[in-house]
Amino acid sequence: MKKILITIAIGAIFTSLHAEKPIDKGYSTINAETAEAHIGFLAADDLEGREAGYQSGRIAGNYLIANVKSMGLKPWKEAGYEQSFEAYRTERQRKGRYQVHPDSIDRLQNTVHQKLNLRNVLAVIPGEKSDEYVVMGAHYDHLGVDPLLDGDKIYNGADDNASGVSAVLQIARAFLESGQKPERTVIFAFWDGEEKGLLGSEYFMLNWDDPDKIKGYINFDMIGRNNREDVPEHVVYFYTAAYPNFEKWLRNDIKERGLNLKPDYRAWDRPIGGGDNGSFAKRDIPIIWYHTDGHPDYHQPSDHADKINYPKIVDITRAAYLNLWNLANPSYVR
Repeated sequence: MKKILITIAIGAIFTSLHAEKPIDKGYSTINAETAEAHIGFLAADDLEGREAGYQSGRIAGNYLIANVKSMGLKPWKEAGYEQSFEAYRTERQRKGRYQVHPDSIDRLQNTVHQKLNLRNVLAVIPGEKSDEYVVMGAHYDHLGVDPLLDGDKIYNGADDNASGVSAVLQIARAFLESGQKPERTVIFAFWDGEEKGLLGSEYFMLNWDDPDKIKGYINFDMIGRNNREDVPEHVVYFYTAAYPNFEKWLRNDIKERGLNLKPDYRAWDRPIGGGDNGSFAKRDIPIIWYHTDGHPDYHQPSDHADKINYPKIVDITRAAYLNLWNLANPSYVR
């Protein structure tokens, strides 16, 4: 009997030592097949370029809601996963930009104006701390269709930004699969109207009560292409300069996990740039932003899914998953 108990004890110790850690359970779910499925759908001709305010954009939003709901993510508010809003601009001859600020809307409503009905898709994993948040986001809209183009008329937007959307969806699933409740509440955001002026992320922040409660934001905008074919591992890693650990995290994870990435580390006092990170950075929220640089198909109908570097998307998604784990679980950070 004594020998049996010793054997059981040794077995339990062995199992404990070799049990898969929660962080690794989530990490192992991120794969190229899932990235291909999401990008393939969102960048298909049938989606007609996902233009904000048009039916194609509504279909893309419905797809995102179906995915986060089927995963088991919580809606960000009791009303559901949608944050609906309106954007206004003056009539097209005056070529004004769309606005979401209430003061601008009040002014424009008294003139001849255009109006867009838009919506962000927002899902949540509640954390132990209900007053501390981290946010990960990507815009899901693109440029739609130009019926006057000769030839291909659809701006499919595989890299811009179905690639980033695929990363957010995979990381949300990975966090759930880890089986561990994060210390901070995690918001997964899919922004509408980015191509028309960062409208979705700006509206979100205009209606957020206290920016200090958001402890970090991770943004994806175009993470699927090669800026130079001779350096396919290239990725730009923008981050808030006041947080040098953000660079240390990625350097360590590339080494420890064998990620096939060669980052261009760009520390920035306030990483505003041209993406949704700007809506957070200008409010002094710490930023991490992944971007793989420009390419000839940027904002062209030729931005197709078959040109995506899927192994790179997988490694960027895995790296960002580890970033988010550190932000969401500050006691874990090495």
